[in-house]
Amino acid sequence: MTAAFLHPALFYQDDEDYLAGTIPFVREGLDAGEPVAVAVPGDNLRLIRDALGDAADTVRLLDMREAGRNPGRIIPGVLRAFADAQPDGRRVRIIGEPIWAGRTAGEYPACVQHEALINAAFAGRLATILCPYDVRRLDERVLADAYATHPTVIPSGGGPEQESGRYAPDDVVARYNEPLPVVADVLSLCFDAGSLPEVRHLATAEGARLGLTGIALENLTLAAAELTTNSVVHGGGSGTLRVWGEDGYAVCEVRDKGRLADPLAGRRPAARDQRGGRGLLLVNLIADLVRTHTGEEGTTVRCWFAC
Repeated sequence: MTAAFLHPALFYQDDEDYLAGTIPFVREGLDAGEPVAVAVPGDNLRLIRDALGDAADTVRLLDMREAGRNPGRIIPGVLRAFADAQPDGRRVRIIGEPIWAGRTAGEYPACVQHEALINAAFAGRLATILCPYDVRRLDERVLADAYATHPTVIPSGGGPEQESGRYAPDDVVARYNEPLPVVADVLSLCFDAGSLPEVRHLATAEGARLGLTGIALENLTLAAAELTTNSVVHGGGSGTLRVWGEDGYAVCEVRDKGRLADPLAGRRPAARDQRGGRGLLLVNLIADLVRTHTGEEGTTVRCWFAC
């Protein structure tokens, strides 16, 4: 009997290996009448589209470099968005490649936590999510983490699928819950309920000074508003907001004394009748990257917006 949720990692070493592992997966889904989505980086997306031919028109195709730029938006904005849109009772089949050689060291913790959290986000759901890993370009730590975030793995070269003896997604989430170092000599504003409007205005002004314009500046303003409100309502009533420039990005950070107990907070789609609880989800959907750290001393949420 097939398990409700399947989440194998596919290791590949070249284009031929990649197509040998992905195209049969897609075609098997189509033949079974399963809705199929492919969210992979642009070059690999073109490989799959060309190999599928006319069948590509029946598959949801997404460039993960755009749709999954922020790893925190992949579960709610890509995977669950596709799965939740299908009729009840139908198994869905998805290829998701959130980790590629161009990912930065700053992005990686959010990427690997995403891979671990897929298992909780889809527990009991009728879905198969195949995650490719490029063994030529990804370092050994990334490949080792893939064994910890996927219950089964498919070795490169077309070997049979096998159980991962190192599967431990909760341990991965905890291990990459890394403290975010304090950045000195930047705009830093303490706030409480009475100072929210002033603090948000100053954050917007600083974002504009750093070079944000248009929708990017609106997104930073919205993120600052959502995160500071969360701190007042859920994080002890006050917090500290910081804004600074970093490698072509404007960075907005909020620290408070609250404890973020749910690892899927901000990565779970909101129910239609849900009141509140959308702040961190919204930030994940609009930012280019979101990193969080939570511990006994409180919670930090840091988000990046490209200038």
